[in-house]
Amino acid sequence: MWGKKSSYDLVRDGIPSIYPRLWRYSLVLTSNRDTADDLAQAACLRALDKADQFQPGTHLDRWMFTITHRLWINELRKNAVRTGGGLMPIEEIDLPDTKADPEMNLLSREVLLKVMALPEAQRSTVLLVYGEGYSYREASELLEIPVGTVMSRLAAARSKLVQEFVDKSDVG
Repeated sequence: MWGKKSSYDLVRDGIPSIYPRLWRYSLVLTSNRDTADDLAQAACLRALDKADQFQPGTHLDRWMFTITHRLWINELRKNAVRTGGGLMPIEEIDLPDTKADPEMNLLSREVLLKVMALPEAQRSTVLLVYGEGYSYREASELLEIPVGTVMSRLAAARSKLVQEFVDKSDVG
């Protein structure tokens, strides 16, 4: 038993390396820096609380992304009952970019703004597949939807993004 870590130890020790990705996913879900902080922290707390349910040898990041997604869905349901969400436009969020190239920074910000304007279901799917590199099947498991729905959401998002950039180039 000396060399084998418990589920709790695996979760606790794995959170620091996963946290930046988890926070980014939380930001994409919430569109609000403060809410993303809260969601990512809540996911970490839930993961620690439910660590006995984590299966050693499986992917901790996928397990935590699923927890984050479920927490967000629950929050949306609560907000729908209470008020209406209180989300903040992405334009009001200061997103630091560590790249040195100013043109790339502008393009990255423009692409992010377009992605953040997508409906939440498409936005989270785009981040998981294109941002985090999950396969369609992995994203479908994380989001608890069929693979075909992942493909449909990505196709719709690509179509909308292409149209946004085509419309912009026609104007300029």
